[in-house]
Amino acid sequence: MTTKPILATGVDAGSSYTRVIVGIVEEGRLRFLACGCAPSEGWAKSRIVNQQAVSKSILAAVEQAEAMAGVHVETILAGVGGFTVIGASNAGRVDIRPREIEKRDVDKAMELAANVRLPEDRMILHVLPQAFVVDDQQDCQDPRQMWATRLVANAHLVTVSSHEHASLIAAVNLAHLVVDETVFEPIASCYASVLPEEREGGIVVVDIGAHSTELVCYFGESVQLATTIKICGDHFSRDVAFALHVPLEDGALVKEEFGSAIAAGTAENSVVELPFRDEAGRESREVPRVLINRILESRTQELFIKVKEELTAAGLYPALSNGLVITGAGALLPGICDVAEQILERPARIGLTQGYRDLPVELRDPAWTTAAGLSMYAARLRANVDVERRSTGFLGRILR
Repeated sequence: MTTKPILATGVDAGSSYTRVIVGIVEEGRLRFLACGCAPSEGWAKSRIVNQQAVSKSILAAVEQAEAMAGVHVETILAGVGGFTVIGASNAGRVDIRPREIEKRDVDKAMELAANVRLPEDRMILHVLPQAFVVDDQQDCQDPRQMWATRLVANAHLVTVSSHEHASLIAAVNLAHLVVDETVFEPIASCYASVLPEEREGGIVVVDIGAHSTELVCYFGESVQLATTIKICGDHFSRDVAFALHVPLEDGALVKEEFGSAIAAGTAENSVVELPFRDEAGRESREVPRVLINRILESRTQELFIKVKEELTAAGLYPALSNGLVITGAGALLPGICDVAEQILERPARIGLTQGYRDLPVELRDPAWTTAAGLSMYAARLRANVDVERRSTGFLGRILR
């Protein structure tokens, strides 16, 4: 009797592109099998405005992956992002008779931490345990079997618009697929690009998408902050287009082909020839490259100043010893790590997927990190697999 293969499929339905990665679980390991990418339609300002169009984009990317691998995908794990995602911390307290804490006590405390009154159009996406307080002992990671009379569970709750979440699920279902689970996108990016020991000293993952920038901050094993910033890749393109008086598409092209987050060092005599899409037949024109880079540098500084403000407001900035990991297509802007380091005075690096067996070189790209993380997360849910973490020099490091 042939055993049905265990597929782990992650779908990153972004505002610009929909990316899919399919992995297969073999002997307790996750191996790359296929990928697919299709232009996204039906999105506006990180919200779904045309469910049918979003569904077609998802279906196109999945079918591309299916054709590449020769398999049929039935279930997927979908990424969730956008302005409607909000994180907040809460606590749940359980009073017990003097005895050892049991699993049911921990579950009850977590249940109480998640028991918050939400606005009508909001739902809980994640309940992420942070630390426990056992009587007067702070920061207990696993309180089970400890003797106590009081247990407090601290948790970070990630909530999302019920309407937006339902719209994404419906779009996936229209593509004849079933959603196993939904995951906040930077959490998936962190799964793919950050090792467990890096989270111990405090690290933030900044996922720069076309229509929104999401971030999560870890300290120890737990998420301390999950939020969304309204400065995104689209702002960079629009800044260039507005300043140079060109269409948005040309502004995005100039940013991608010639832009940098640092203006210093750009030769004053370096110029960029702008395409001119004009029926009047006017010729193309040249603009100084340093002007483009000054525009991009200003917006990049604004983005990371906002990141620093979010971390400072949450009291996390002083503890951020391991710095930043930047993912998403926006991370491809040259010099972006240098600006991040200048603003936050912490090390910064591009977040590339680690530990995914046989992942093609072309997918070791920050634009693909979220899709890879979703696939890795799906593998853990579906098969409880250990994911190889090559950068540590070990085989079979457990993905936590």
